[in-house]
Amino acid sequence: MLSSGALRAHLLAARLAGPVATSREESLRSYRLFAARDPRVLIGLDPEWTWGHRDVVELMAHKCGVSADPGHTSGQDVIDPERTLEALDAFAERIAAVARDRAPVLLGTGHPHRLLGFYVALADALSAAGCNVLTPAHGRCVDITTRFGLRMYNLDYVRGVAFVRKPGRGTGGCEPGAHTHSPLPVRIALAAAAEAGGPLPELVIGDHGWVCGAGQLGFETIGLADTDDPALFVGEAEGLVSVVVPLDDAVRSSYYRPLTRYVLNRACLSQ
Repeated sequence: MLSSGALRAHLLAARLAGPVATSREESLRSYRLFAARDPRVLIGLDPEWTWGHRDVVELMAHKCGVSADPGHTSGQDVIDPERTLEALDAFAERIAAVARDRAPVLLGTGHPHRLLGFYVALADALSAAGCNVLTPAHGRCVDITTRFGLRMYNLDYVRGVAFVRKPGRGTGGCEPGAHTHSPLPVRIALAAAAEAGGPLPELVIGDHGWVCGAGQLGFETIGLADTDDPALFVGEAEGLVSVVVPLDDAVRSSYYRPLTRYVLNRACLSQ
């Protein structure tokens, strides 16, 4: 079993925590946009509380370990690995609980090129434990507004994990799909599940809009987030998101494999 100490060393070596690739400028820009309630940064969340720029900075310092000084405006951001480990333990506890209950789950990612393998391993383990891994709205069209205008995507699944793909791309690849922060895919998936009259997820697992969009609709969610994704941490602070793991969400996909082993071991699930 991978120990906490060994995983902590890996987090630092792979730059999943410690000094990460996300710049302080990027993070502060996201905090300012969130305080201004920009939909691009809210990613499906409708905050109940009023969040000023300084409030967001202070929250992210508490949740991630970034600098609490708004005057610190340059350089690389820093994630405290102890906060990552603590959140991973809580993440694993929720995985274990849903596995014990054999409850239906929904998994989706806006980072398929980086995180698909992490979620696929969770989906496989949960399915083996008797959970119904849902795949609603498979193939449904999703129109997402991007900085380049309105773009059409299709909702696809690989081994139970949802993501969006540009039309015309083949299905079933190992790491396909498009990067998106949009909450529209999870809204469409959840609406389709409700319309079909089948089971609804008792837990949604993912990142970006998958977490915020589902949490805003009242579903329990857990996920991963970088220092420039304040919406997930605000959702956690307001009680709409159960667990958020702070880490760099855009390193090599292979660097997340030790996290997969750690979570599944902590959850007492075989991979």
